[in-house]
Amino acid sequence: MTQSAPAASLAVSGLIAYCRAGFEKELAAELDDIAAEAGMIGFVRADPDSGLVVYACFEPVPLREIPEETLDWRRPVFARQLLPWFARVDDLPERDRATPIVAAVKASGQRFSGVLLETPDTDEAKQRSGFCRRFTEPLSRELEKAGTLRTSRTGLPVLHVLFSDAQTAWLAAALPGMVAPWPMGIPRLRMPTNAPSRSTLKLAEAFITLMTDEEREQQLRAGQRAVDLGAAPGGWTWQLVGRGLRVTAIDNGPLRDNVMATEMVEHVRADGFTWRPARPVDWMVCDMVEQPSRIASLMAEWIATGRCRHAVFNLKLPMKRRLDAVEQCRELIRKRLNSVGPYELRIKHLYHDREEVTAYLSLKR
Repeated sequence: MTQSAPAASLAVSGLIAYCRAGFEKELAAELDDIAAEAGMIGFVRADPDSGLVVYACFEPVPLREIPEETLDWRRPVFARQLLPWFARVDDLPERDRATPIVAAVKASGQRFSGVLLETPDTDEAKQRSGFCRRFTEPLSRELEKAGTLRTSRTGLPVLHVLFSDAQTAWLAAALPGMVAPWPMGIPRLRMPTNAPSRSTLKLAEAFITLMTDEEREQQLRAGQRAVDLGAAPGGWTWQLVGRGLRVTAIDNGPLRDNVMATEMVEHVRADGFTWRPARPVDWMVCDMVEQPSRIASLMAEWIATGRCRHAVFNLKLPMKRRLDAVEQCRELIRKRLNSVGPYELRIKHLYHDREEVTAYLSLKR
C-alpha cells in the first residue's frame, strides 16, 4: 500500500462505514462483497437505523495486506465514510473516557497526525455531538502525552474515534487520500441565496463528491453549454448557471423567475425523454422522477450518441431491492457503452439524497 506506508504495520480488525439511517442493509451487502474480494474472513453487522455498518474479521489483518481499492470510500454506493478499524473500547467510564481510549491507541503501535471524534448520523447519536466537541481537546492532549499523536508529522493517518453510544468507541485510521474529507462523511453546504429549491445542493454535492478537483477544473468550466432534463423549478439549472454554464432547461413546468432573469437559460417546454439537442453539449443533468432503469438507459444513450460529454443524474430507487436496482442500472449502461469506448461511472448515495442515488457518467478520452 504505497499511500499508507506510515500505517503499514497497523493490525486491522475490520472495516467500519457510515450511511444514512435506514440503508444499513444495502451497505452491509456491499461491505460483505468488498471484504470477500480482498480475502478478508469475518462477518458483517448492521443494526437497523443505526447509520453504521461494521465488518469484523475473525483475526486481525496487517493493513499492508489489504488492497487499496478495498479501503477507498468512493467504492461502496451507500457509504458516506469507510475506514479500517483497529480497536473497539467498551464500557467507557463516564468520568474518564480518555484513559482506556489512549491505552487502546498506544497498544496498536500506530501514531497519528490528528484526531476526529464522530457519531453516526442519527437523531439519538447527534445528542453526543456537543460532547465530541468538548472532548476533542482533552483527548488530544492525552494522546500527545502518550506519544501517539504527532500533529507535526505529515503522511500519518488521522485517528477517527466513533462513539456508537455513550460507552462504546470504535477506533479507526483515516488513510490520506482514501477517506471522505468531511467529518462524518457529510459535506456541509450552504443554501445559495435565492436558489429556487434545495435540490441545488444535491448537484453541488455531486460535483464535489463524484469528481476530483482536477476533473472539475478540466470538465466544468464557465462558458460551456448544458442541458437540464426535468428542470422545473430550476434548482439544478441554478447550480449550473452559478458556475457560468449556459443552460437549456427542459420541462413542461415553469421555472422560477429569478432563474430566467440570469439571461443564461433557455426554457424549452418539452418531454425530457424525447427532446434532443440540435448540436452536442458539454453537460447534461437529469433529476426526473421515473423508473431508474429508464433513466439509466436514457443517460447511456445521450453519452453513446455524443449528445453530451458528461452527465450527472439521479436514480430514484424502489423501497425494496435498492442495491439490485443500482446494479441493474450499471448493467444497462455497460451494455450500451461497451462498444462505444471506456467510460467512467460513479454512483453515490449523497447526504442530500433520500430514496435515490446520484451518478456521474463520462466517456474516457
